[in-house]
Amino acid sequence: MPPLVPDDRADPLEWLAFAQAGVLTTAQALTVLTEGTLRGLVRSRRWRSVGRGLLLSGNGRLTRTQQLWVAVLACGRGAVLAGPTAATEAGVRGLRPEPLHVLVPSTRRSGRTTLRGLPLDMAAVVVHRTSLLPADHLQVGRPPRTSTARALVDAASWAPSTRAAQEVLAAGCQQRRVLPEEITAVLDVLPRAPRRRLIRQTVDDIAGGAQALSEIDFVRLCRRAGLPAPDLQERRTDTTGRTRWLDAYWREWRIHVEIDGAHHMDVRQWAADMQRQNDVWTTGDRILRFPAWLVRAHPDQVADTVRRALVAAGWRPDS
Repeated sequence: MPPLVPDDRADPLEWLAFAQAGVLTTAQALTVLTEGTLRGLVRSRRWRSVGRGLLLSGNGRLTRTQQLWVAVLACGRGAVLAGPTAATEAGVRGLRPEPLHVLVPSTRRSGRTTLRGLPLDMAAVVVHRTSLLPADHLQVGRPPRTSTARALVDAASWAPSTRAAQEVLAAGCQQRRVLPEEITAVLDVLPRAPRRRLIRQTVDDIAGGAQALSEIDFVRLCRRAGLPAPDLQERRTDTTGRTRWLDAYWREWRIHVEIDGAHHMDVRQWAADMQRQNDVWTTGDRILRFPAWLVRAHPDQVADTVRRALVAAGWRPDS
């Protein structure tokens, strides 16, 4: 249970425990308590040791917030939550909650390690090091963390795969937690960021209107196949007066592409999709529909279909 808000009679240690969700370093506790008093609190189990030099002013299981504080305090001076952990704290949904990622200054040591000596009810902590962490890459928070844009760049850099890196970036932008230009600004000061080219290209695609990962895949498919770039998230009003957004649209040739995710298999969604398709056809446009998995697994097949539709509508590859 988090500590209660102290009253006016509280001492500095109580206020600090409140600010840090009950997690304290031994050094912090000893600014108010004697060593004997501190040992007595731990031995009587009123307080709990949660790592080397770390204490919990209580004896229950660690909450998520307390685990975050343990991760930051265990890593020492200058440590901040980072990557997917910082992005999650900023409100980005769908990222893995564990392990916890912490960023520390590179002057501390080189390399990357997993923090050891933590209690069993504590998530694993991965420590990353950086020589570049300007003030505008930090977010005021408790515990301290990197900004959302820096968190997403780091999360994409540390992701286990290219696709996982793209998913992180798409999630942050699609959920409106960060703007593409904010991510680009972070990249500008991180010349050696892993996957830097991939991150910039993905963000450029998102800025062009492709926000879902399937749409990003489709834009790249068109680029590799030598097809003209479509307009993305084109706005249209349907026959009922509702605003709709087209996934991809070639205005000159009146070709419209829809990329269907898994939710389109739902019966109600399927009926709505058919009505939407009919609305497009009755305006004189042609519509192509592809499941998202086909765009990923068989891009050549999708590109060939789109090419034939464009040629039939008047596009010439050499024009």
